[in-house]
Amino acid sequence: QQLSLSELKSATSTDGKTIVEVVEMNSTEVMEGIENVAIKIAQQVLSKQGFQLDIPSRGASNQIYVPELDRIVLGDKRGTRSFLNVKESRKAAITTRCLQLIHAVLIKRIHITKRDLFYTDVKLFVDQSESDGVLDDVATMIGCTRSNLHVVASDKGLVVGRISFYEDGDFIDCTKMGVGGKAIPPYIDKIENIESDAEFILLVEKEAAYMRMAEDRFYQRYPCIVITAKGQPDVATRMFLSRITAELKIPVLALVDSDPYGLKILSVYMSGSKNMSYDSASLTTPDIKWLGLRPSDLNRYDLPEQCRLKMTENDIKTGKELLQEAFITQNPLWVKELQRMVKTKEKAEIQALSSFGFQYVTEVYLPRKLREGDWI
Repeated sequence: QQLSLSELKSATSTDGKTIVEVVEMNSTEVMEGIENVAIKIAQQVLSKQGFQLDIPSRGASNQIYVPELDRIVLGDKRGTRSFLNVKESRKAAITTRCLQLIHAVLIKRIHITKRDLFYTDVKLFVDQSESDGVLDDVATMIGCTRSNLHVVASDKGLVVGRISFYEDGDFIDCTKMGVGGKAIPPYIDKIENIESDAEFILLVEKEAAYMRMAEDRFYQRYPCIVITAKGQPDVATRMFLSRITAELKIPVLALVDSDPYGLKILSVYMSGSKNMSYDSASLTTPDIKWLGLRPSDLNRYDLPEQCRLKMTENDIKTGKELLQEAFITQNPLWVKELQRMVKTKEKAEIQALSSFGFQYVTEVYLPRKLREGDWI
């Protein structure tokens, strides 16, 4: 669904809200929110009504893309989860158990992983996807970001290059973190005093390409910060990128595979994911520039035929669907590139450039791209 800001305002609901967006809260505020939910549950139980939870709907029909914000937001539809309803009782029990566990974590002022949360009550949760899914419900109920719940995913993203900051009181210099760089911490709220002399951020889809830049210390020749989430971006990497871009006010150049899934990954960074549309304000980085690998690069850099892969029927279908997406249609040059990809039915991975030499990306491809200002 796509609505403009004016259309959203005209569709204002009875409570005066049109979209659900969460805000940063400290531990005390989140605990108070959980306690308020607990009081409502207790009041319902004491009046012999059982209990039901009022939760913003995160269904597909409640996901709204707002062009002016250039991100997906959550609409104002709400649903209930009743303990007395046979179909909903287990989910209601899982939700209240998660509220209890999160409250205990916040009291201790610690962070735990989603896996830790799952193992506290395996018999109830059965599968980790059950407890993971409820975390987003809890965040929307309380009105806080998911990171404010202090339940985090394991480290996934990496950063290296011209940036330094304090992490929970420890000074971190990302030019002196060894060849692999620094793991992006899942608790971004503990990062402060960010400093950098970088001129741009290089966002890399694949870990292999990131490692090439890290080992070649590409950031010393071209002042930049190199970031990867090793494929599909996790919450911590998206939040870290959004925060440093806002604070440093430098452009983000993306290096992804020349295929529809490379663009899908960019869309998550730029516009957000439907699963976490309620928290899109702190998770999105609009106006990322597409540096490469672009479909036009395949001929421009004379990529050998054996390095060009034929797109599958599913690839072509995904490419055509992307041509309808707002983050693509608002940029005519992106449309042209994607049309070229679908027409030629060719795709290529960043690693295909290694056919010219292992260090071709850092010694020829990227320097030429940067010299010519070849990004769109």
